[in-house]
Amino acid sequence: MKANHIRKLIKPIDSAYSEMFSGHVYRVGEGAVSVRNHSGEAEQTVIGVHGFLENHCYFTQTYNAPTTELILLTCSNYHIPVNGITPETAEWELPIKYPQSTIEYDAGILTQALENLPNTRNVRVHGHSRGGAVTLEAVRQRPDLFENVEVVLEAPALPQGKIHPLVSALLEPVSHGMWPWLIRLINSAPSSAYGQTFFGKMNPRKKQLLSKLFYATRDHLTIVRNIENIYEWIERTETDVYQHIRHGTFLVPAVDRLLDRQAMLDSARQSPTTMRIIETRAPSHFVTLDSKEWLPDFKPVSVALG
Repeated sequence: MKANHIRKLIKPIDSAYSEMFSGHVYRVGEGAVSVRNHSGEAEQTVIGVHGFLENHCYFTQTYNAPTTELILLTCSNYHIPVNGITPETAEWELPIKYPQSTIEYDAGILTQALENLPNTRNVRVHGHSRGGAVTLEAVRQRPDLFENVEVVLEAPALPQGKIHPLVSALLEPVSHGMWPWLIRLINSAPSSAYGQTFFGKMNPRKKQLLSKLFYATRDHLTIVRNIENIYEWIERTETDVYQHIRHGTFLVPAVDRLLDRQAMLDSARQSPTTMRIIETRAPSHFVTLDSKEWLPDFKPVSVALG
């Protein structure tokens, strides 16, 4: 990448979205892990891994039970969507050997969170979109951690899958130097100009979360690296990673204009029978924002650690 392009791309992007948060935030490398306070005794633990240009708020209303211990990843070089909380140093933090802004790096954040933070034995890792790829990469890196973990992959980027042809057609002609200009153009346009095409029928929560997508990262370079890495990871990662998941569910939308739905299904069908495929009626890539009805119930028995 040319030096003048990098200079344009590393100009900071101000954070434009946050929500009230009660809990602890731990800095892990160039990302973070947030642990939400819960008012009841924890019966299950959920680790949420957000997608491309999203943030951890994607999961906060989906998992709002007082007995759910909610642990939320912030991927590398993304803004942490909370106000008034100073990130703490995690005593258990280890260096991550992969390049920042990659699926591999963010999987390193996930494995550290999964190894050190859950306080129940009933653990679910829920990854949406790129977060599904991060989850699978974490499975590949540390299969031992997932032996008793339930995995939910919502409209996930999958091994040997494809990006939707409409998205690829839009991205192909964009050079590195064009990204800052293109993002300013998108942010100045009303979301109605593109929202219905890519996001499907809107509801209040979708409007709230999806209106500030291009402010999610700390700089434009992260956007470029995320996109290039998603294409590369999908192409080179094999479907044999599924064999390490004991309990899991694919949530497939009825309509997906960001990832190629058929390629997603073809990949998911390579998984062992322990992985369920639920073809939902969700009208967009954002399945659980459209409705929580397709989300699997938790396993009936959960025992607190210690």
